[in-house]
Amino acid sequence: MTYIKNILVLAFVVMSSTLMMGQDIHFSQFYMSPLNLNPAMTGVMNCKTRAIVNYRNQWSQTLTSDAYSTYSVSYDQKVAVGRSDYFGIGGTLWGDSAGALNYGTTQGRLSFSYSKKMGGYRKSAKYLVFGADAGVTQRRVDLEGARWPSQHDGNGGFCATCPGGNSQITDNDFIHADLSAGLLFFNVMDEASNYYVGLALHHLNQPGVSFLKDANENLTSRLTFHAGGQFEINRDFSILPGFIYMSQGQHRAVNAGASARFNLGSRTDGQSWQLGGWYRIGNKVDGGIHSDAVILSTRFDYGNYGIGFSYDITVSKLSEAASFNGAFEFALNYLICGPEKRSVYCPRF
Repeated sequence: MTYIKNILVLAFVVMSSTLMMGQDIHFSQFYMSPLNLNPAMTGVMNCKTRAIVNYRNQWSQTLTSDAYSTYSVSYDQKVAVGRSDYFGIGGTLWGDSAGALNYGTTQGRLSFSYSKKMGGYRKSAKYLVFGADAGVTQRRVDLEGARWPSQHDGNGGFCATCPGGNSQITDNDFIHADLSAGLLFFNVMDEASNYYVGLALHHLNQPGVSFLKDANENLTSRLTFHAGGQFEINRDFSILPGFIYMSQGQHRAVNAGASARFNLGSRTDGQSWQLGGWYRIGNKVDGGIHSDAVILSTRFDYGNYGIGFSYDITVSKLSEAASFNGAFEFALNYLICGPEKRSVYCPRF
């Protein structure tokens, strides 16, 4: 068992610290990270302004200080246009670090959207939202502790002073532009029930992301399809299903599940507690699918605050690396409402 654990730890260190061509962040609580999910979700809220903080820590028991760590901070607001349409504007800053060589990505992004009313009235309306964002991304890797195949003698010996592969790397810290666009349709049936469907395409410009000399490797565009909603069973209980499908190059992933929401006060005072379960699967490049994780989540809303926690329980073969390995996530959102004469009920993320 110790041997298997060591092999898996080594595999994770290698995968996360070698010169990867690119990586995209993801959150198990994707519904609490709307601007990272789809730029068309910018400004889609019941209030005027929203601020969100997300944090994810993955494989900390196995990789210890080399664990995957991801954070995101976003801010967005909506501005009324005419009698019933809205313009959304927002910004996101996120960072990601992984592996023994601290392979990291940092991105700052501006998001814009336009929400067009397709029918209905304030408490029951249909909207189509167009969104886009533009960002600047920094990618970096720390080669201080890198070990190269040419430094190993094949018999277990290692020569730290022997030439390595550093000469192949022209720049271990560079920036590039990144563009995305998306669509969102949501239907508000009443102030307690709604559903939405969204589609986004990330990395439209397919930027070059290789650290290697003379390499021509581009970040493949990623397609995201997502759907969800809230359906009131009675005044004290609602079901919130959610679904996300992501496709990037040869890789596919699906995360689906639902939360049960229990009102702790009236419909409008914003006090509720949620408990949910999710299941994530992915594809095998050589064919077939594999189970990745079972996700347990909880959320508490109080007034304009929302706090969410989740934990990924790994169910793939990587669970042999350590018991209870997986990912912990924390999410916090805050809404600033203020006086608003014109409004429409929106899905709450």
